[in-house]
Amino acid sequence: MSYKVKSYLRTFRRRSGLTQAEVAFLLGVHSGAKVSRYERLSRRPSFQTALALQAVFGIPAETLLPVMSAQVERKIVARAHLLSRRLERHSDSERTKRKIRFLTSVAARGTIASH
Repeated sequence: MSYKVKSYLRTFRRRSGLTQAEVAFLLGVHSGAKVSRYERLSRRPSFQTALALQAVFGIPAETLLPVMSAQVERKIVARAHLLSRRLERHSDSERTKRKIRFLTSVAARGTIASH
């Protein structure tokens, strides 16, 4: 059974020496309890909060929240496949072919990241 760390927020917070309440203050939230929920992913941080955490720790959000990042990427890759198939059925224009090439590259990034 492989164990994947859902969040590295606690790790980087502890390395910084900051308490949950202090990180909460930096994020502009009222309670360290919210930071605790982010650390355990019992609450998903908003996009703005993920960017704020990135700014606080100087670590990319996708590194701080790897499981959440992977889930988002899987959804995008699946939608890129669907959109590509839809476009293939409707037009042979150069513009559509360009879109399909782009969508194929999006799907390839997801494939590479999953290995």
